[in-house]
Amino acid sequence: MSIKLSANEIRYIALFENMTGAMVKDCIIDDEHGKVTFVVKNGDMGLAIGKGGNSVSKVQRAVDKSVEVIELSEDPIQFIKNILSPAKLQSVKLHQKTSGEKFATVTADNTNKRIAIGKKGINIERAKFLAKRQHDIDNIILK
Repeated sequence: MSIKLSANEIRYIALFENMTGAMVKDCIIDDEHGKVTFVVKNGDMGLAIGKGGNSVSKVQRAVDKSVEVIELSEDPIQFIKNILSPAKLQSVKLHQKTSGEKFATVTADNTNKRIAIGKKGINIERAKFLAKRQHDIDNIILK
């Protein structure tokens, strides 16, 4: 699936890359919740966060929004774990229907399920969106 970025998202990516040195693979701007999510190249998480969170804090001040950083993984299961972090997941399994639709089932205890879902479902919705954009996974089902 090809990713279409808005002019605003491209500006945020350029700013983030210049300030941190990390390579951004995707960006989502959520004005409703005052949050920007950056998906960085596998291995660039340390650069993106910086020593003591210094780099990500500078970006937060520059964009005047909460900033979240997720590390990309070629492995869709690891990527889903990265998106839903800090929730501790018991298992993540990929399935494919005969129609070709791909979906993941995620198992977590009640406390971690609440973390994975997030306030008003924001975390699980973002996870579904990113899983679709990066790995063509149509749905994530939380059990």
